[in-house]
Parts: sequence; C-alpha cells; structure tokens
Amino acid sequence: QVQLVESGGGLVQAGGSLRLSCAASGRTFRRYGWFRQAPNKEREFVARINWSSGGKAYADSVQGRFTISRDNAKNTVYLQMNSLKPEDTAVYFCAADSTGYALSNAAAYDYWGQGTQVTVSS
Repeated sequence: QVQLVESGGGLVQAGGSLRLSCAASGRTFRRYGWFRQAPNKEREFVARINWSSGGKAYADSVQGRFTISRDNAKNTVYLQMNSLKPEDTAVYFCAADSTGYALSNAAAYDYWGQGTQVTVSS
C-alpha cells in the first residue's frame, strides 16, 4: 500500500525556518512535488524533484528561500523553508508522480499525503 506521510509543520515567526518531511512507503516514484493550499485559495505548486537525477524546480514565490531535497536510503523528500513570510501560511502537501511527466500541475500527481499545517506569524 502506497503512503506519503508528511511531518514538520508548525507555527513559526516571520523570518524563521521549518523543514518538512515526506516519507514514502510502498514504492519509489519518479518525481515528487510539494504543493500548498491556503484558505479560500487553490492548491499551488511549490517545488518538485526528480528522484533519479535530483533535478529541481521551484515556484517563483519561493525561489531562493525554499530547498527541496531527497534521501534515497530513507525514501524521504524534504522541503527546507527559510525566511518564511506570513503569506507562506498554508497546508503543505507532498505528492508523488509515477510517470515522471508531472511538472507543476497538481492533477498529474498520482498520490498525495494528508498535509501538514504551516503557520507563519507576523
């Protein structure tokens, strides 16, 4: 059974840092992504990583502040978030793509975690 389990969310002051983890079980996927959804807003792309090559991509809004990485041995993907802003407040979701073709479109990802809340206070 495939599972993606996120952890690491919480409350932090503006300018602070958090690291999110996404532990995958059941299989390894070709690409992983992080998305977020704020209240009354659509789910938006944050970052993605190709499992084999390590290639990465980021949304403009987080470029230079967030870093996505992976640990092959642990089958875990991370999202290091620095210089957090109140507008980063959202539920963050980990997603997995089995085809390797999913880019920034949430609909193209096959599996999703339950989400973890990140709240940044001003």
